Amino acid sequence: MSATKSHLEVAFESSIVEHLAEHGWQIGSASHYDRHVGLDPVQLFAFIGATQPNEWTKLESMHGSPELARTKFTQRLVKELDSRGTVSVLRKGVTDLGVTVRLAFFAPAHDLTPELRELYDANRVTVTRQVAHSESHPGDEIDLLLSLNGLPIATAELKAQTAGQNMEHAIHQYRHDRNPKDLIFRARTLVHFAVDQDTVYMTTKLSGPGTVFLPFNQGSNGPGVDGGSGNPVNPNGARTAYLWEQVWQRDAWLDILGSFVHFENLRDKTGKPTGQSLTVFPRYHQWDAVRRLLTAARAQGPGNNKLIEHSAGSGKSNTIAWLAHRLSTLHTPADPAQLSGAVRAAGLSANEPVFHKVVVVHRPQSP
Repeated sequence: MSATKSHLEVAFESSIVEHLAEHGWQIGSASHYDRHVGLDPVQLFAFIGATQPNEWTKLESMHGSPELARTKFTQRLVKELDSRGTVSVLRKGVTDLGVTVRLAFFAPAHDLTPELRELYDANRVTVTRQVAHSESHPGDEIDLLLSLNGLPIATAELKAQTAGQNMEHAIHQYRHDRNPKDLIFRARTLVHFAVDQDTVYMTTKLSGPGTVFLPFNQGSNGPGVDGGSGNPVNPNGARTAYLWEQVWQRDAWLDILGSFVHFENLRDKTGKPTGQSLTVFPRYHQWDAVRRLLTAARAQGPGNNKLIEHSAGSGKSNTIAWLAHRLSTLHTPADPAQLSGAVRAAGLSANEPVFHKVVVVHRPQSP
């Protein structure tokens, strides 16, 4: 790539990172990422020290020194990540010598316990540029690595049409230039984005040339509006700005990690478990539908009918499951001044559950 084209791609990357840094993200250092354990220890221990000082003091005492505590806890964490996976570790934490250490704090359903909100605010959401991630090819670098409290979550390969490349080149790079056996892909990150200024595609599993990428776009006329593939024109910049402005928005991103991503155990045609699992990450239309309905229900209260239109094969079952789960914990706003007339008319006050029960009625398809 020529110097001019390289500069154009770097400018695209810089604009994304600058936006994230201005909206609650921290900028990580590529030199801090340890590819042999698949972690950023600097971010990891900064988070633990800030949120769980008592637990960490216990571990230092039990292990004999701060240095040994870091070494032993890292070994324990790596073992848990390899056996349980990133999602489980983030949501349930790790126990070392009887001491449970949390690796993330997700947003509480209500604000009746302010301490939980403070812990949530202490999460270190980090974007790191040009990370040398590969054990097999130490010189390989990923454009962006998104991490939470030192644990890798997502990667992104960026291409700029102004530099003569596009999303297809990013997909080719993932399929042919990335080793799926490298630790960061095999047992750490959950999703990988191929991004240019017009379109976004994603995958949750790298498997060489056969890697399947799915579109992560809004539709040509925007979300929820009939149209074609792709994304609408953005008068303020790239068509794909919604990725870093909406999806990677700090609270939205933490919400995806805490409430959307899950593992699905695969079965064959007879229903027998295959022993394999699949990471399920929401497509844009699924995420957008759930969030819109939650926003409406929180503002309007119970008793309002809504309709979601889903095309065949677009993931209706997961959308229903995500929505039902979220409705079961949905609370009214903490500030009484934000309660709408409809919510008050339903007899609800601040910090109350909007629904007491969620019932899903499934009508089997006709044979």
